[in-house]
Amino acid sequence: MDFIEILKIIFYGIVEGITEWLPVSSTGHLILFESFWPLQQNEEFMEMFRVVIQLGAILAVCVLYFHRLNPFSREHSLAEKNQIIGIWGKVIIGCIPAGVLGILFNDFFDTYFYRWPIVAFTLILYGVLFIVIENRNKNQHPRVRSFQQMTYPMAFLIGICQVLSLIPGTSRSGSTILGAMFFGVSRSVAAEFSFFMAIPVMFGASFLKLVKHGLAFSAPELICLFLGMLVAFVVSLAAIRFLMDYIKKKDFKVFGYYRIALGVLVVVYFAVKALMTA
Repeated sequence: MDFIEILKIIFYGIVEGITEWLPVSSTGHLILFESFWPLQQNEEFMEMFRVVIQLGAILAVCVLYFHRLNPFSREHSLAEKNQIIGIWGKVIIGCIPAGVLGILFNDFFDTYFYRWPIVAFTLILYGVLFIVIENRNKNQHPRVRSFQQMTYPMAFLIGICQVLSLIPGTSRSGSTILGAMFFGVSRSVAAEFSFFMAIPVMFGASFLKLVKHGLAFSAPELICLFLGMLVAFVVSLAAIRFLMDYIKKKDFKVFGYYRIALGVLVVVYFAVKALMTA
C-alpha cells in the first residue's frame, strides 16, 4: 500500500470522526469524497468499510462516557446505578425500530438509495428541518432536560426517527436529534441520546457487514480498516467534546445551513460531472 493510499485512509477517518457525531451526514460526505478521491478497493469492500470504520467513532463514545454509562461502578450510589440502568433501558427501547428494520431492509436501502440525488435531497431537507425546528423552539423551554424526564414511549418514538437514517444523507445523529427536539427534548440530552443509541446500533450494523463480507481480509484491507478506525476514534474524541460545548451556547441552525450548502454542492458537482462525460 503506497503513501497516497494511506493518506486517503487517514482523510476518510478524519471525515468519519467529525461527521458521525455532527448532524451533517457522514454518508453525504463520503459519497462526495469517494467520487473524486476513491480508495483503491473493490465496491464490496467499500460497502463494508463505510459502516465498519464507524466502530472507531463508537469506541470514542464508550471511552468518554464509560463512567457515566457503567452501572457497576462502585463510585455510583444505588440511585445513580438505577438511573444508569434506566438510560440503558431507554437506549434499548429506542434501538428496537432501527434494529428490526435495519436487518430487514439494510440491503434494500444500500442497493436502491445509495445514489447522489437522494443524498443531496436528504441533506437539503434535513437542513431545512433543523432551521424550522430551531425557529419553532426558539421561545420555548424544553420539556425534557434530563434522561429521567424522558419516558420509554418517547424513547421509542425517537428510535422510529432514527430509522430514517437508513436513507443515505439523512445522518443517524441528525435523525435522532431532530426527532428528540421535535418531542421537546433539550439539545444536550438529544445529542447524548443520539451518542448512546449509536453504540448498539453501529456495533450491530458493523457485525452484519463483517458477516456479509466475510473475515478473509487481505493485508491492505486490514490496514485500511484498522487505520481508518483508529483515526476516526481519535478525531471523534474531539468532535464529541466540541459538539457538547457548542450546543451549550448555540443552536443547531448552523448545521442546517451547512447541510443545505453541501446538498447544493453535491448537485452541482455531479451535474457538472455528468455534462463533462456526456
